[in-house]
Amino acid sequence: MFRSLLGFLLSAALLAAPPRTMRVDYFHTGDAQGETFSLDRVVLEPLPWPGNPAKNMDDSNLGKYFFEVIDRATNRVLYSRGFCSIYGEWMDTDEPTQMHRTFSESLRFPAPDAPVQIVLKKRDARNAFREVWSLLVDPGDMFVNGAPTPSPAPLLALQKAGDPADKVDFLILGDGYTEAERPKFERDARRFMETLFATSPYREHRQDFNVWGLCPASERSGVSRPSTGVQRRSPLGCTYDAFDSERYILTFENRALRDIAAHAPYEFVEILVNAETYGGGGIFGLYSTVAADNAYAPYIFVHEFGHHFAGLADEYYTSDVAYEASKERPEPWEPNVTADPKHPKWEALLSPSVPLPTPWKKKEFEDFSYKSKEKRRQIRAENRPEAEMNAHFKAEESFETKHLGTDTFSGKVGAFEGANYAATGYYRSQTDCIMFTRDAVPFCAACQHAIERVIRMYAPGAR
Repeated sequence: MFRSLLGFLLSAALLAAPPRTMRVDYFHTGDAQGETFSLDRVVLEPLPWPGNPAKNMDDSNLGKYFFEVIDRATNRVLYSRGFCSIYGEWMDTDEPTQMHRTFSESLRFPAPDAPVQIVLKKRDARNAFREVWSLLVDPGDMFVNGAPTPSPAPLLALQKAGDPADKVDFLILGDGYTEAERPKFERDARRFMETLFATSPYREHRQDFNVWGLCPASERSGVSRPSTGVQRRSPLGCTYDAFDSERYILTFENRALRDIAAHAPYEFVEILVNAETYGGGGIFGLYSTVAADNAYAPYIFVHEFGHHFAGLADEYYTSDVAYEASKERPEPWEPNVTADPKHPKWEALLSPSVPLPTPWKKKEFEDFSYKSKEKRRQIRAENRPEAEMNAHFKAEESFETKHLGTDTFSGKVGAFEGANYAATGYYRSQTDCIMFTRDAVPFCAACQHAIERVIRMYAPGAR
């Protein structure tokens, strides 16, 4: 009798409906002198929480920010996640020294049964998390908005591998597609899904993912590109020229993004922009973007999704944002770069007998890259056809593949200087990687390890 009752209770617990998804929308305001936070609204999204209750705690140490949901009665942490934000990206530009700005951001978590404290933390100068904001949320408050909202489009199940609680739920959104172009969006979404699952380690973990598609219709085809005078009011608000970087595609319309995405189970979001010009972007824990029709879109998609999905740092350093690392620099939180070449965070993956730091043909690579960058600037300044830029990228790719693939320690795991936008002081794990160049190479060992760790965080059954 006792065993039967126990079995019944366990079965009932397993079959219990998951909680709703709660979202706190807030305003993040500041400048170089400081930042403040203020509540916008608390909403209950229309769908159940897609995550696994056994994976509510985040021990990855990823992200510039980190938040905890703490039960008020017991002081027990119910949920936590690290993330990056639009505001954090903005702080890496020159604007905060010149002006004050406000950005809309969100925190999503399983809806609690009783009042909770939301505690938001930010990394300090030594990369330790410090509390910067705290908010009491009472699920019984009359101002918590749980009203249903109309679905912006039919939800496409591009790949359904299992229950959302047991899988990584990946949502592909479309922006700049008209009603008549929705079939094109579905073709594009399926194409990029296959691109992702053709790339290791996603390929080996395909069955650990559900992939969803959602495309709200735009009145006009395409998205904004202010540097060329093109302006659009697309449903998700995507735009080129984010933070004055002509290839950087972001949306600053967080409310619109969240209200649209709420109609799908999701933990990660890719926005396909219906455009041809080279561009994209990726922010850890927020979203990634790609111009769907560019010749290099498959590379951009996988590269930027690496930022969004696993918090991967850029390993390149000869771009316009490169700088010389200071002598005193804390170990970066990103899993694929290090400031300690003697004991890199991927130490368990090192190839035997490889010297640390690891020598490579660095000067030759830099000489080529800086010359190539000048030509790239000229092509853009003269507004030449996109085909000419693609041909230039192809020439770069040919050099990089040969140069980086034929060095003494090519294919080995070590600590190669030059990464994280810095020519000196930061190191990457291999000579080449999707996060380093556009040539057709896989993720480096450190990146692959980091991606697999995140997959296991969301898909408990992942091998």
